[in-house]
Amino acid sequence: MGQKEITLIVPSGKNPERLDIFLTHHIENATRTKIQQAIRTGNVVVNGIKVKPSHKVSPGETINIVLPRSAPTEIEPENIPLDIVYEDKFLLIVNKPAGMVTHPAFGHYSGTLVNALIYHYRDRLSCAYQKSALSHEFPRPGIVHRLDKDTSGLLIVAKDDATHAILAKEFAKRTAHREYVAIVWGRFSDHRKKHSIKNPLSGRIEAPLGRSKSDRKKITTVREGKEAITEYTVLEEFKYLSLVKCFLKTGRTHQIRVHMHHIGHPVFGDPTYGGRRIGWGGVEKRDRQQIHKLLTIMQRQALHAKSITFIHPITREKMSFEVDVPNDMKEVMKIINTK
Repeated sequence: MGQKEITLIVPSGKNPERLDIFLTHHIENATRTKIQQAIRTGNVVVNGIKVKPSHKVSPGETINIVLPRSAPTEIEPENIPLDIVYEDKFLLIVNKPAGMVTHPAFGHYSGTLVNALIYHYRDRLSCAYQKSALSHEFPRPGIVHRLDKDTSGLLIVAKDDATHAILAKEFAKRTAHREYVAIVWGRFSDHRKKHSIKNPLSGRIEAPLGRSKSDRKKITTVREGKEAITEYTVLEEFKYLSLVKCFLKTGRTHQIRVHMHHIGHPVFGDPTYGGRRIGWGGVEKRDRQQIHKLLTIMQRQALHAKSITFIHPITREKMSFEVDVPNDMKEVMKIINTK
C-alpha cells in the first residue's frame, strides 16, 4: 500500500487553529476524517509529540504526517456514458461534463473519466499500454491533459503509448491550441478605463503560479512560481458580468480561474477564487435578487473548454473541434440577456 510522508511548518502570523482543520486545508485531496484518523493513530506529530485533533497550531511548529496510500492497484471499470465528439484508432475527443473528475486521485477513486474509459475501451487497449498506464501512482490511462472537476469541455484521450507520447510533446511545446469561454464578474470597459488601458476588451495575463502557502489546495500568483500566460478577449459585456474567451499559452492548475481573479474579474460561480461573492462595485441592490438566482443555477465555475486545435500525432493533419457551452451557462446567459 505504501505511505505518503509530509512535513509542514506553521507559517508566522498564523492564528490559532485546530490541527485537523489546518491539515485539511494544507493537504490536497485529504478529508478531515482521514486526517483525524491519522492523528489518533499517531501518524501525525507536532514538534515530535503526539497530539489530539483539537490541538491548536502555533507559528513555527513542525508537523510531520504519515498518510497511508489507499489507491487501488487497478482501476475499476464503470459504465458511465461518454460524450464522444470524435474517435479514430489512435485517439478520441471527449466532451467532459462538469462534476466529473478527470482521473483517480486521493478521495476520488470512482466516477472519473478514466473509470468510464476503462469500461468502454478495455478491450481495445494494448497490453503494453495498460501496463504503462497502471505503473503510475494514480493510473491515468490515455489522459494527455486534464480539466478541473467542475470545468466542462473538450479533452484529448490517447489510445496507445506512442500516440500519448507524441501528444504530450505537442502540449509541452505549446503547439496545441485550446480556447475556453467563461462568464466572469464585472465589465472590463468600465474597470480598465480607470487605468487608461487603450484596449480594455483584450489582454494578456503573465503571472507565475504556485501553491498558496496559507492553503495548499489553492493556487495563487507567486513571483517564484511557474510561468503562466493567459490571453483573453471580451465577447460581450452585461450590467455586472462579462463573457470572455480565453486562450491558454501554458497549462497550469486552475490557471484561468486564478488569472481572472488576479485581474479583478473572478469566474462567476467559482467557490474557490471569489466567484460566489457579490463583490463587484457596479452591482446595485436591486440586482442582488437576480444574482442569487444566477448563482443557484451556476453551482460551479462558469468555465468551459470550448475548442481545441492540434496536429494529429499519426496522420499529421491539423484537427479542430468545438462544442457548445452546457445548459447551466446557457441559462445564465439567457437571463442576463433579458432586458
